[in-house]
Amino acid sequence: MILKVILKKEIQIFFTALMFYTRIPVPQSTGFSENNLNRATKYFPLIGIIVGSVGAFVYFITATILNLHLSILFSLAATVLLTGAFHEDGFADFCDGFGGGYSQEQILEIMKDSRIGTYGTIGLLMMFLFKFFSLLAINPLQIPVVIIAAHTFSRMLPVLFIYTGKYVGKSSTSKSKPVGQKCSWQDVLIALIFAVIPLALIQWQVTLLIIPVSVILLYTFKAFVVKHIGGYTGDVLGALQQLAELVFYICFIVVQNNIL
Repeated sequence: MILKVILKKEIQIFFTALMFYTRIPVPQSTGFSENNLNRATKYFPLIGIIVGSVGAFVYFITATILNLHLSILFSLAATVLLTGAFHEDGFADFCDGFGGGYSQEQILEIMKDSRIGTYGTIGLLMMFLFKFFSLLAINPLQIPVVIIAAHTFSRMLPVLFIYTGKYVGKSSTSKSKPVGQKCSWQDVLIALIFAVIPLALIQWQVTLLIIPVSVILLYTFKAFVVKHIGGYTGDVLGALQQLAELVFYICFIVVQNNIL
């Protein structure tokens, strides 16, 4: 009986993660609970497995009838549609806020603005181009597993930022969806388990490289953000996921081309 209650609760928490981080329909009974949203953070990498798998599937199907360039474009489009550009929107707001703001108040105010500015437009365009050409540089046969691993592992970094950082956004006035504002070490452990599972699909040398590089990325990114606004917001976490995903692709290319 107790196990059934726990399982039901975890399913509801997982549905909460699906509801806020993707556009996948969930039962209306899921509702909204701030506590569930906070606990849903542990399923963030699992969401990455789902999103990455969809992107990989779209690439695999389109690659059988289209050229490599179009297959990659369709794959990128599929992941954006599945998440509702959730993280891309955060990255654009991050670029606008930190590009055009000087004080903490200015940066936070700009990031709340629903309009996209010059920094956000350029940032999104550059991010999209970097992703496209990075995937283009990867062995076509390995692109599906790399997409899954990148989407999954990149979502671990925001979880670590939430665990070690402080939320400074104002959900009541923000245009963004609410985000988990805290998590326990048990949640971090569960998220980490989901995050490392897809790493078994790629070369071990990539894992040896991506882990220290990701730690450096998290440390430097967090230091920069905390210095300017004192903590994180949903947009900051979205930007971190996008950067981590791109870094994953680049690390894979480094290993693939025997650069190190």
